[in-house]
Amino acid sequence: AHFFAIGRRSVALRGGLTSMASMVAEEPKEKLRSDYTIPAYHIESVDLDFILESESKAIVKSKLTVTQGTGPLILDGEDLVLTSIQINGISPEYDVGKDTLTILAPPPAPFTLETVVEIDPKANTQLSGLYVSDGILCTQCEAEGFRRITYFLDRPDIMCKYRVRVEADSKKYPVLLSNGNEIENGDAGNDRHYRIFEDPFKKPCYLFALVAGDLGHIEDTFTTCSGRSVKLAVWSEHHNVKALDWAMFSLKESMRWDEIAYGREYDLDVYHVVAVSSFNMGAMENKGLNVFNTACVLATKDTATDGDFERVLGVIAHEYFHNWSGNRVTCRDWFQLTLKEGLTVFRDQHFSEEKTSAAAKRIEDVRIMRSAQFSQDASPLKHPIRPESVIKQDNFYTVTVYNKGAEIIRMYRTLLGIETFRTAME
Repeated sequence: AHFFAIGRRSVALRGGLTSMASMVAEEPKEKLRSDYTIPAYHIESVDLDFILESESKAIVKSKLTVTQGTGPLILDGEDLVLTSIQINGISPEYDVGKDTLTILAPPPAPFTLETVVEIDPKANTQLSGLYVSDGILCTQCEAEGFRRITYFLDRPDIMCKYRVRVEADSKKYPVLLSNGNEIENGDAGNDRHYRIFEDPFKKPCYLFALVAGDLGHIEDTFTTCSGRSVKLAVWSEHHNVKALDWAMFSLKESMRWDEIAYGREYDLDVYHVVAVSSFNMGAMENKGLNVFNTACVLATKDTATDGDFERVLGVIAHEYFHNWSGNRVTCRDWFQLTLKEGLTVFRDQHFSEEKTSAAAKRIEDVRIMRSAQFSQDASPLKHPIRPESVIKQDNFYTVTVYNKGAEIIRMYRTLLGIETFRTAME
C-alpha cells in the first residue's frame, strides 16, 4: 500500500442511537505482538457472489471451505446485515455480536459455511470495505476492511484461493473487475450482466478487490521472461484516459526490471490498474487489480512536472513489486508490516535510482528521512519499525515503518553485498 493521508475513521452506530457519553467512555483495546496465536481454523477456499443492486444495496453471498479447526468459530464482521447462514446446508446455532459472528458448535472440519449479508456501500463513509467513489463501486481492504464486506477470519495469516462472481446493471456498471483471471461472463437478465474471476494463488483477504463502474481504459501486453503474454489494462474515468499512457509505460518498465533485478516473473494472465478520484490511500497492491488515487497515476506533458512523472513511476513500481514482496510472500500479522512495506519501498527506491538519477533519488530519500522520519522519532509518536502494541493498525502506516524500514533493508544489502543479498531474497 502507498499512503499519503490517513483519515480518521467515523463511528458507526449500531442498534439505534448511542449517547455521546457512552461513546467517549469506551476504552480503546490494545493489541500486543506477544499475544499472537495461530488461527483456530483454516479456510482453504472462498467463493463470493456479489449482487450489486444499487449504490445503497449490495448482497454478498459467501461460501467458505473450512478444512481445519475445533471449538467455536469466531468470524470478524462490521456493519453487516446477516440474512442467512448454513453449515453443510443446515442452520447452525450462532450468535451475532457487535463486530463478530460466532458459530457456537461447528461440526468437525472439513465443512462448508455459507452466509448471505447485505451491505450499504453508499453509507460506508469509512472508505474501508466496499464503498462508492463518484459513482464507482470499489474496495479497500487493508488492513481490516474485508470484515466490512462479509464475515471472515480477517487476518493476514489466513491464505485462501478466491473465486468471485460479480453481477450488476450493465448500463450503470459496464466494467466489472476483481482479482485473478476472468473465466466467465454473460447476461444475467433484466439488463444485468456478470463476470466470474478466479485467482489460482492463495492470498490474505486484505488483498481482495472489486471495482464496478463506467470506466475508460488503455490496453497493452507484456511478454514475460518465460514467454507468457500478459494483458495489461489501466482504467480511470473517461475524461482521464488521455493521461494514462505514462502509467502504462511505468508498469511495463517495472515488470521487466523486477525480472532482471530480482528474478520475479508476473504470475497471472492479466494485470489491472484502476485510478479513482476518491480512493482513500495513495495506492493499493490488491493481487492483479491495483487501485490508485488518480493523483498517483495521471500524468501528461501539458500539466505534469518532472517530479509528477517520477512520482507516478515510483508508485506504480511500488505496487507492482508488492506482487512478490507482500502478496505471494506476506505478513504473519500486522506487526510485521515493515517486512512488506519497508522492503518494497527499498525495491522501488532501487528501481527509481536506475531509471532516473541515482544521486538525485538518494538525496530525495535522505531528505524525507531527515525532515519527516527524524522528527517522528523525536516526538511522542515515535515507535520502532516493528511495534510491540497497537490500538488501531491504520495508525502504523508511517514514515518510520515505510522509510526507516527501507533504510534498514538497505543496510542489510550494504553489509551482505549485492550478490548475497539477492541470494537471501530468493
